[in-house]
Amino acid sequence: MEKADFQITQTTTPFSKSTRKSHEKPLHDRVWRLFDFIAAIFALIISAPILFLIATSIKLENWKAPVFFKQKRVGKGGQTFYMYKFRSMYVDAEAQLAKLQAQNEMEGHMFKMKDDPRITKVGKWIRKTSLDEFPQFINILKGDMSFVGPRPPLISEYENYTNYEKKRLLVTPGCTGLWQVSGRNNVSFQQMVELDLAYIKKRSIPLNIKILLLTFKEFTGKGSGM
Repeated sequence: MEKADFQITQTTTPFSKSTRKSHEKPLHDRVWRLFDFIAAIFALIISAPILFLIATSIKLENWKAPVFFKQKRVGKGGQTFYMYKFRSMYVDAEAQLAKLQAQNEMEGHMFKMKDDPRITKVGKWIRKTSLDEFPQFINILKGDMSFVGPRPPLISEYENYTNYEKKRLLVTPGCTGLWQVSGRNNVSFQQMVELDLAYIKKRSIPLNIKILLLTFKEFTGKGSGM
């Protein structure tokens, strides 16, 4: 699989005010926001039959449980918003999280578990194919998220961030990014932060398109990680 041209470097020096200014790209952000809006509308229309099939499958598995799951996340500049997904876990999943923290397979302020017992049968399928993420097209339409950018953390995760780690939210969070096409669970939290900061500094329309193409390869099973 083709790799994006980034190297992960460790640093503990926070951005200065001048560095923060150097990461502002108003023209890029306006153009990409227009792309996000148009592409999200198109994606919702094209994927409507798939969305209906997933919603029906979730309801058939548990008629009383909701189809969608919304969760408060932290976005650009520390602003919170509700991120939408298809429900892939049992209704009491968040209540069970504390009991599973000892089995966390991800270093840093993020929870990942390969065989998470909270995931439903339908949930395993839609997670494996990333179809559970499709409702985030709504977040993109609203402007809470972009197609490409750092993943938005949970409030509990964000509260444990250092000032340096919070810099990964200098831009609008995304559905996919360098972390997703760089090995996901094989990338540590600190490496994810460095990848996000590298993206913020280097972001451009060509780079965004490249990340989307790499994500599509992963989605179709043709990618092999970075």
